[in-house]
Amino acid sequence: MKARRWIALGIGAFVLIFSFITTISFALQTYTQGTALSGGEQTVVREGNTSGQIALLEISGPIINSGEEGFFASGGYNHQSFLNGLNAVMTDRQVEGIIISVDSPGGGVLESAEIHRLVEEAQSVHEKPVFVSMGGMAASGGYYIAAPAERIFAHPQTLTGSIGVIMSSINVSELLENIGVEENVYKSGPYKDILSPTREPLEEEDEIIQAIVDEYYQEFVDIIADGRGMDEDRVRELGDGRIYTGRQALEEGLIDDLGSIDDVIDEMQAHLGANYQVVTSQVNQGFGGLFGMTVDRLFGDTELKMDFNQPRPLYMYNYE
Repeated sequence: MKARRWIALGIGAFVLIFSFITTISFALQTYTQGTALSGGEQTVVREGNTSGQIALLEISGPIINSGEEGFFASGGYNHQSFLNGLNAVMTDRQVEGIIISVDSPGGGVLESAEIHRLVEEAQSVHEKPVFVSMGGMAASGGYYIAAPAERIFAHPQTLTGSIGVIMSSINVSELLENIGVEENVYKSGPYKDILSPTREPLEEEDEIIQAIVDEYYQEFVDIIADGRGMDEDRVRELGDGRIYTGRQALEEGLIDDLGSIDDVIDEMQAHLGANYQVVTSQVNQGFGGLFGMTVDRLFGDTELKMDFNQPRPLYMYNYE
C-alpha cells in the first residue's frame, strides 16, 4: 500500500513539475519573441557609438521550418524566430545596418524566398544596408538569401554556390515485391500519389515534377541575375549545381570580397560612416534551447527527419 502511495505521489510530482516548466517555457518564448529585438536584452558584440546600432543576425544550419516551438524545440535554427528578428531590426529606428552571418547548406524553397523578400525589403523600403558574412558554408539556399544583399563576404575556405533545385523520392517497389508487401491505393485523381515510393513514376509525372523544378530554378537564376547584376546566361553557366570556394566565388563575381566577420563589421561601419556599436539581435529560444538536446536524445528528432524525407523541392547542397 505504501509503495503504491509513493508511486502515485511521484507521478503527481512529475506532472506538476513538468507542467510548471512547460508553462514558464511558453511564457518566456512568447515574451522573447515579442520584445527581445525591439528594446529587450541584447548582447553587444563590439562597443562603439551608441547613437546607432548594427544588428548582427545568424543563420546556422538547414533553412527548414521544422515547426518546433516551446519546450521541445531543439535550439537549432528556428525559421519563424529568424523572420521575427529580421522584421524587428529592419523596422527599429536605432538600427542603421544589418549583417547576416550565414553558415548553411541551404534549405526549403519557401523558407529561402521568405528571407530573401525581407532582405530586399530592409534595403528598398527601410533603406538599411544588408551585408552577408558567409561562414564555412553558404550554399544553395544559403546563397539564395545572400544574393540581394548590398555586399557579400566569404572566407577563402567557404563553400558556396550549389545554385539549383533538387527534388527526389525513393522507389522501394522492388523491395516490397520481394518481401511480399503490396500497397493498395485509392485516389481521387491519377496524380494524387505522385512521387509515391511504392511504384515507378509515370512519364507524365516526370514531366510534372521537372516543370516544378525548372520553375524554381528560373526563380533562382532571376534572383542572382538581379542581385548580382549578371547576365542570365552567365548565371546559368555558373548555376549548374557545383560548389565554389570563397576565392573561386570572388573570381566569378558571386561575392564581393574575402574576409572574416570582423572584416565585415569594419566594412559596415565604414559604409555607414560611423563607429556604431554592434549587437546581436537573435530571438532567444527559451528553455527549448537548453533542454532540446536531451529531448532529442530521448525521443529522437523525428519531426525534422520526417520533414526531410517528404518529397519537396529544396535549394539544398548535400541534402541527405
